[in-house]
Amino acid sequence: MKTVLILSGGMDSATLAYEPDLGELLCLSFDYGQRHVRELQAAAAIAKERGAEHRIIRLEGFAEACPGSSLTDRSVAVPHGHYEAPTMKQTVVPSRNAIMLSAAFGIAVAHGADQIATAVHSGDHAIYPDCRPEFIAHLTGALNLGVWSDGVVIAAPYIGMSKTGIARRGAELGVPYALTYTCYEGGEKHCGLCGACQERKEAFRDAGVADPTEYAA
Repeated sequence: MKTVLILSGGMDSATLAYEPDLGELLCLSFDYGQRHVRELQAAAAIAKERGAEHRIIRLEGFAEACPGSSLTDRSVAVPHGHYEAPTMKQTVVPSRNAIMLSAAFGIAVAHGADQIATAVHSGDHAIYPDCRPEFIAHLTGALNLGVWSDGVVIAAPYIGMSKTGIARRGAELGVPYALTYTCYEGGEKHCGLCGACQERKEAFRDAGVADPTEYAA
């Protein structure tokens, strides 16, 4: 089994990297002009700790050509508050997962991999349309129509799981969460106020798992 894993540097994909049945891992992270590179540094640290190959795919010019999201457009403030708040839609980067999964698919075919693994989860569904089960299913079909290979699966094992469930699973697997980075602000410490930080805090608390994160607030 060979798996191409989309590794963001956050706790969800880090947990998935430690799942024992993925086989040989090729970890991909994407530099799409996001607000900061802390998550890319975290991804590299996680891949190194896991003993997996890690590559950064650079999408030069993407952020400049795709304004309006607080993750790619510095003129848009990062909203604070819970993930369920309507303002969290300001963090949507249009078709980001579609672009990443499509790139990962081509790389998987080139490397003879059996599957792509993505750590999208149920908490993403309300805000991010390209994290929903029907999207993953349709994209898998479309991408496989465009190649001569025997078929590559897009595995999304956490798609029905909450972030709290992922934190519990990570504790079972011994995931080094201190290496992960989640905050949208990109500071030395997690801001503690953005939606990503709020969800991270909530997941560790509700899972009863020690949170190694330093928060500014």
